[in-house]
Amino acid sequence: MPRQPRLDIPGLLQHVIVRGTERPAIFFGDNDRLRVVALLDQFPVTTESDCLAWALIPNYFHLLLRCNRVELSRFMRRLLTGHAVYFKLSAITAPGTRFRTATSP
Repeated sequence: MPRQPRLDIPGLLQHVIVRGTERPAIFFGDNDRLRVVALLDQFPVTTESDCLAWALIPNYFHLLLRCNRVELSRFMRRLLTGHAVYFKLSAITAPGTRFRTATSP
């Protein structure tokens, strides 16, 4: 059965889980995590969103977000593209898609 469409209502609290495809490490050290924290510091200001909590684990991370002006999908696309480009340039990785996102309202 296919996944139900994501609720994307402005101001709705969203729990987002991001992990690598086949669950490889997506952070290899503190510099990788600091880069995501810097993006999480920058994007909420430019998108008028709130990042209320986060947990960065070596092969996945959790975010608690409230997107007020920009859709969650657009926020996550910017965040994950920024991290994926950095990750590809700074680490030796296997080719192909590395990230998968799951959300729950």
